[in-house]
Amino acid sequence: MSREPEKASASNGAATTSQRIDKWLWCARFAKTRTLAGKFATSGAIRLTRDFETARVEKASTSVRVGDRLAFLIGERMHVVEIMGFGERRGPASEARLLYTDHSPPLAPKEDALLPAMREKGAGRPTKKDRRATDRLKTEEA
Repeated sequence: MSREPEKASASNGAATTSQRIDKWLWCARFAKTRTLAGKFATSGAIRLTRDFETARVEKASTSVRVGDRLAFLIGERMHVVEIMGFGERRGPASEARLLYTDHSPPLAPKEDALLPAMREKGAGRPTKKDRRATDRLKTEEA
């Protein structure tokens, strides 16, 4: 028996109801590689909410379903996403955005960007002319 008919029937069958979390993170472009997605999942940094129960994800093989919510930090940004679908491949970003709905809190406003330092005349570092005048005063005092 060949495996071709089995693959064809599996792909023609009903939609997938669950997927491994490492594969989903990779397909949704939250991780650059599948290996990094697996390490991220095993780090315990992801919280999975299903049916109003929250649990820490500790295995890369944890399966996620449509409707599950994931909460995790990437850098200093908190991501809260609801799974809306599964990807069969890691496609473009526009395709990846269809896999989830983002419920992340808004970014904290950045402090006002520092404007270029505007000094008043005579404040701050002395000019060459000022340094020469200071040197003349020092030599006259000595």
